[in-house]
Amino acid sequence: MSYETVATPLPPQAKTNPKPQSRAKERKALSVRMRGFMPYLYLLPAVLSIGYWIYRPLVQTFQLSFYQWNLLPTSPKAFVGMRNFENLVTLPEMGIALWNTLIYTLGVVPFSLIIPIMIAIVTDNIGKRSRNFYRAIIFLPMIMAPVAVSSVWRWIMHPTNGILNQTLHSVFGLDEPIRFFTDEKWAIWSVTFITGWKLIGFSTLIFSAALTNINKEYFEAARMDRANRWQIIRHVILPLLSPTILFMAMLSTLFASEWSFSYINVLTQGGPMNATTNIYYLLWTYGFQTFSVGWSSAAAVVIFIGFGIIALGFMKLTKKLSFFDD
Repeated sequence: MSYETVATPLPPQAKTNPKPQSRAKERKALSVRMRGFMPYLYLLPAVLSIGYWIYRPLVQTFQLSFYQWNLLPTSPKAFVGMRNFENLVTLPEMGIALWNTLIYTLGVVPFSLIIPIMIAIVTDNIGKRSRNFYRAIIFLPMIMAPVAVSSVWRWIMHPTNGILNQTLHSVFGLDEPIRFFTDEKWAIWSVTFITGWKLIGFSTLIFSAALTNINKEYFEAARMDRANRWQIIRHVILPLLSPTILFMAMLSTLFASEWSFSYINVLTQGGPMNATTNIYYLLWTYGFQTFSVGWSSAAAVVIFIGFGIIALGFMKLTKKLSFFDD
């Protein structure tokens, strides 16, 4: 009896398959690509929101500036080309509004620059608790609603029952009450004062934060060189505050008239005789009182281009005049 050895076939050796390795590399490369793409994905909702709520109306404003329309959905838009811009130039209200805008811009400067710098410097050397208390009191008007502020100042400046006129009569013997909001000579300065008064707190907070970031070793070095308080302010503090000063000057120039809009709307409605009307209130009047959307959009385009050029000038000025603590 013979025993034959039957060779059992061995399983074929597993050949090295390059596909799993290539897939792993592809997944890794995709993961790296996705990792670089994820920040933009997180920003996508904000970008879409800004594009829809800011840039879309901006493009529509530019489009409407070339049309005549009265805001009615059933009313057709008539293309008029550059006629809206020509009408703006010839309107007497436009010249008055531009002049008043300049007054608001210059009138707010002491409240947005000079007084806040003084307050920030004076309160910087007192105790931390007292400093925070004073700054909180100063900042309080900034968080108050403009309509509520307008109502309070209307009561204070009332020609017959206002506490201000009563004080002027009792202390200085003023016979004729001052009509702060109905007299052409006083109205624009009254609105400017209220706008600036509300702005003091915000500007003081900005300058106080900038002062906190200044290295105190500069002050010690100046004192070792026998510099007095005024010399330290002039030659150390103000140069180091120059970027913040230019920043606040730009904000005041660009937004002073916009910040005064609520007070004009509540207290004077642009009067008396357009004495308090600025470019923003004129834009609103054209758009929502006379429903001349084309004129309103043309005025908005003029504001956008004009203030854009001013902002660009301030940015270049900041690069030339600012002193940075490196």
